[in-house]
Amino acid sequence: MTIIAAADGSALGNPGPAGWAWYIDDSTWRCGGWKRGTNNQGELTAVLDLLRQTAHVPEPLHILCDSQYVINSITKWMAGWKRKGWKKADGKPVLNVEVMQALDEAMKGREVTFEWVKGHAGHELNEKADDLANGAAKAHSSRQEPEAGPGYPGAQAVGAGDDPASPPAAGGDPTAGGAARSSAATSGKKTTSSASADEPDLFSLDGQASTGPADPGAGAPPAGPAIEDLVVDLERSLLTEEVRGDRKKLTRLLDVRWRQVDPAGRTWTRREIGDAGESLAAVELEVLETRRLSDDVVLLLWRESGPGGVTSLRSSIWQRTGDDWKQIYQQGTREA
Repeated sequence: MTIIAAADGSALGNPGPAGWAWYIDDSTWRCGGWKRGTNNQGELTAVLDLLRQTAHVPEPLHILCDSQYVINSITKWMAGWKRKGWKKADGKPVLNVEVMQALDEAMKGREVTFEWVKGHAGHELNEKADDLANGAAKAHSSRQEPEAGPGYPGAQAVGAGDDPASPPAAGGDPTAGGAARSSAATSGKKTTSSASADEPDLFSLDGQASTGPADPGAGAPPAGPAIEDLVVDLERSLLTEEVRGDRKKLTRLLDVRWRQVDPAGRTWTRREIGDAGESLAAVELEVLETRRLSDDVVLLLWRESGPGGVTSLRSSIWQRTGDDWKQIYQQGTREA
């Protein structure tokens, strides 16, 4: 019998306190999170933990996911990234490469299918996973550890744990990952596995190592090499129905002053785009250039490839305010 599970992620501020969760039924679920991460990192880690927790069972696994970024990463883009040495089409390293490689390893020999479901649309399993992931993010926002959950019966791995890039520990306690995180929270130190404390961890968005609890009064981290990749990640999320169909997620990424001039010369505001704006769900994004205009402003130039081979050149301006990056302007020009 096929195992059917929903996987979801959440980030308060994106980036900010983050959570992940998967849910099968009220007696079979798990969640976790970190003091700082992105929504996509939560979504990816939820799938990774589910794969590791069910690695010992022969039944097929069907994963319900409201993130097209996650589904496309695993089912469409990963093979090409591997051929290029885990590099994207523009030659830059794949974002979230450690967890992507861990997902690639966890998928080997498994019969896994994915199904996209619209978030916040009343789907029972998706709503349960969303509630758990959001609860985990809120717990970390309050500097608490969420209840990890019972996990999958007979699981032989700790799942994603504190570091989603670390290999599963055979024969380990399925809740050991939560215990390790609790120990780290108590001591005020970050646990590491395959990386030393001096190396950047997966969720250090500024490319610098995270060695202790975040100072809530410290403000946003300085700009660094990973900022451009973060902006590309956020731009990709704007192309999904998951975000464009959810007013709350859309307004989290678009500044209140946001304007778009589309390839047809029409101008859109943030209020209009969710209701009447063009759908970009089938669009592919090819990065042409990222340019740091200042520590808090990034210009992204990219090519949009839509249905029928129609392409447009787009320029997007992203600005950081506090801990959040928001798009403030976008313009498109149809290629001849």
